[in-house]
Amino acid sequence: MALLCHPNELKRETNTGKILLWSLPGVKQFEWNRKEPPTDLLALIEKHPKPMLLFPNEHSYPIEQNTADKEPRLYIVLDATWQEAKKMWRQSPWLQALSQGHLQPSNHSNYSLRRNQNEGNLCTCEVGVELMKLEGLNKQSEELNRFLQLYLQVFQADRCGHALNLNKVK
Repeated sequence: MALLCHPNELKRETNTGKILLWSLPGVKQFEWNRKEPPTDLLALIEKHPKPMLLFPNEHSYPIEQNTADKEPRLYIVLDATWQEAKKMWRQSPWLQALSQGHLQPSNHSNYSLRRNQNEGNLCTCEVGVELMKLEGLNKQSEELNRFLQLYLQVFQADRCGHALNLNKVK
């Protein structure tokens, strides 16, 4: 997985892409620039036989479990607010030229750290959880999702100045 991060996202405390970087060894992070695509990401795309941008739009198609072939896919995820992700896509013809897919989430998003969340949208870490399920990594996706839920509860409690009793966390 490759995370293409908006520069603002790298500074946000509410960024969940960092959880994927901490927990999944194959995840790489690249910074988006309006004027110049990241050369390391372009090289990775060029080397990979099946790069796919995960970005729901009128050109994307639903991705399903990778059962047809066992060749690994390269998923490119825009790590940004939805408004910034749309801007990144609009201003990057090289992203528009990639094969584009979207997830059909098995669960609703539990991400509540930002406003303006639309129904069906996932945070970056939830995207990682769904991709792991698609790749047949069910146990690992459940563990990552449990960690994310705990992270969200602790972050929200801390933000509100409350202590969280970890003995009562599910």
